[in-house]
Amino acid sequence: MLGYLRGPRAGAAFYNLGHICCCLGFSQSLRSWPVPTRRIVALIWFGHIGVDRLLGYGLKLPGGFQETHLGRIGRNR
Repeated sequence: MLGYLRGPRAGAAFYNLGHICCCLGFSQSLRSWPVPTRRIVALIWFGHIGVDRLLGYGLKLPGGFQETHLGRIGRNR
């Protein structure tokens, strides 16, 4: 979210890139971790995504933090 200090376009790009990198990184780097640890990390990550979706958050669009692929979030819906 610190990318939003550079503007909405950069913020959206960094936010989305961070989530994508985490997904790819987990899928690749977790192979060397013990199985129980992988499961815990996967559950935490899926929980994070689930709460985001429950609250209406999605991947960000360049229009601003409130603009997501799921629609507009916040008070001005």
